[in-house]
Amino acid sequence: MNREEAREELLTREPEFLEMAKRKVNGHPTYVCPSCGNGKGKDGDGIALDTSGTAKHRHWKCFCCDLYADVLELWKLHTETSDNAEAFRTAYEYYEIPVDDSRINFKGSSKPVETFQGNFHKTTPLKLGKPSEGVQRAETAPEIDYTNFFLQANQNINKTNYHRGISIDTLNRFKIGYAEHWRHPKAPPTVPTSPRLIIPTSKHSYLARDTRDNLTDAQKKYSKSKVGAVQIFNINALQTANKPVFVVEGEIDALSIIDAGGEAIALGSTSNTKKLLELLEQRRPTQPLIISLDNDKAGIEAAERLTEGLQKLGVVYYEIDIAKPYKDANEALTANRDLFSDKVEEIEQDPEEAEHLVLEEEYLKTSAANHLQEFVNGIAENANTPYIPTGFKTFDTILDGGLYEGLYIAGAISSLGKTTFVTQMCDQIAESGQEILIFSLEMARTELMAKSISRLTFLDVIQNGGKIQDAKTSRGITTGSRYAKYSKTEKELIQRSIARYGKYAENIFIHEGIGDIGVKQIREIVDKHISITGRKPVVLIDYLQILAPADPRSTDKQNTDKAVLELKRISRDFKIPVIAVSSFNRDNYSAPVSMVSFKESGAIEYSSDVLIGLQLHGAGTKDFDATKEKAKNPREIELVILKNRNGATGKKIGYKYFPMFNYFEETGEIQEKEDDGKELTIGKKKTAPVMKGLVKIN
Repeated sequence: MNREEAREELLTREPEFLEMAKRKVNGHPTYVCPSCGNGKGKDGDGIALDTSGTAKHRHWKCFCCDLYADVLELWKLHTETSDNAEAFRTAYEYYEIPVDDSRINFKGSSKPVETFQGNFHKTTPLKLGKPSEGVQRAETAPEIDYTNFFLQANQNINKTNYHRGISIDTLNRFKIGYAEHWRHPKAPPTVPTSPRLIIPTSKHSYLARDTRDNLTDAQKKYSKSKVGAVQIFNINALQTANKPVFVVEGEIDALSIIDAGGEAIALGSTSNTKKLLELLEQRRPTQPLIISLDNDKAGIEAAERLTEGLQKLGVVYYEIDIAKPYKDANEALTANRDLFSDKVEEIEQDPEEAEHLVLEEEYLKTSAANHLQEFVNGIAENANTPYIPTGFKTFDTILDGGLYEGLYIAGAISSLGKTTFVTQMCDQIAESGQEILIFSLEMARTELMAKSISRLTFLDVIQNGGKIQDAKTSRGITTGSRYAKYSKTEKELIQRSIARYGKYAENIFIHEGIGDIGVKQIREIVDKHISITGRKPVVLIDYLQILAPADPRSTDKQNTDKAVLELKRISRDFKIPVIAVSSFNRDNYSAPVSMVSFKESGAIEYSSDVLIGLQLHGAGTKDFDATKEKAKNPREIELVILKNRNGATGKKIGYKYFPMFNYFEETGEIQEKEDDGKELTIGKKKTAPVMKGLVKIN
């Protein structure tokens, strides 16, 4: 292939040269990060494949050091190569990608040529000659022909009983063999050999499956080794079959279908969907295809790519899970050969009817009866944690105890304290022992921490009868030059507040955003948090309108609507409360809060479970003066319940807001509008006496 084709082929490959990490992310394997080492040992999740589909080529991301790299960049880090030409050359050699391009000079490097002795490989180096002076000519080692090795291994097939339920006739038909002492041709002689089932995929490539039971974790990593470029197994069936052809992922699954009387090909890798489509574009199959890929994330995504391509090509296909209810076709074969064979035959005879029955079965599963037990189990699981109190007692009363699973959206005009309100609420929740996951897209982590500690200095002097002037603002906490001039009392106050914050700070996880956090990243981090800690967090996003857009080409409204819907799904899928802060439209800065106040509203109004707005007391009344109200200390703030899917709406809660110290105090007032528009006080709690006089602070 030419240079560009080789490059495109390289960028589809897995970074198999890296050590595999223990976890999987979205069904894909992860690898130890070559930059920071994330993924080593039992902790860390390594680098994960970016499945967003926004990048042209496959990229892997490290959540620890923020590395974002394609396979070539990972290869350069792994081999400590800075020269691009050298990196491409060595990567092509590693993946055995043939390159016929005069611009690539292999500089006389060596390439092993395979020979075989017994059941294992020996390698001898083939030196490539240097190009003639003044001429740079590509010289690549020829692809290795493994035919003799396959024939020899096939003669030994009866030396193992690792046949996976597949008959000898089928094994012999495809020259499936056995190598008792196999070592990967690229491995050094010090690597121990292992017994392997050898499955040819072309005369230049094969799969070697470890036949041992009870493999260790380290052995499992390499239990399925591919030699040569990954090829589609039994590809000739597309032209020679006289019946529909199943398309599966694994070679063993294809062999199982064939052994049951059907016809099948195996992709060998979900990344081979492109290769299959290219082959089909050149030569159409003689029979319909039956897509039956694995039912995991990678398989589902590959099936979507494949069916989309087949539609464009006009190839007839059906989507049917041949293995159901088993994990894969081989498991179905070994569980009940006769039943599996009958199923293969039924699908072949009428794939359209078989697909219809599958769709019918899936649809009937949506009935409430099919989810009744799940509903009952959910009640039992939530019996001990029905809600999460916010620490604001009146607010909790309206919310029927606190936060439940669902999407909560809080909005206000600029500088009214919406971030302060929700972060104070999160601090109060964290202090009760509940974990909080904050996505701060505007403020730095240190700013949020300073707000919390400032608030605690204020509470300390109130609760302990101290002097208000000793309490510190956020800037007073973080400015080192001021700290040196503080009195002993002030320094001790700050230290006590830091110590108090430290007691619950372990429950607060803050992720800073720099325009790179969108709903996809939020979902991944929530999943990671639950996986690592085993605990479900309350999630806060500050704020909604500056989330990274799902589609840069869409309008702000379309991206906001998409973000709201995805946040709603996150709350539903993980069964957690998700709180999002929202900005207001400028037209609503002097008007009372309402649903139309929310910037790019749309889905905010319809998808939120609870929608609240903060406003200055008296907003919208005849003599309202926003500047005058903002100048008050403390400010009088009203929290308005605009929507409450499972409770009362239209209610107001009064707060006194001390912006200097980032503190909201609930006054306990709940007000509703009478029919004549007048406000009626339903309940009221007197402000604590210790708060008197604070309005004089400036």
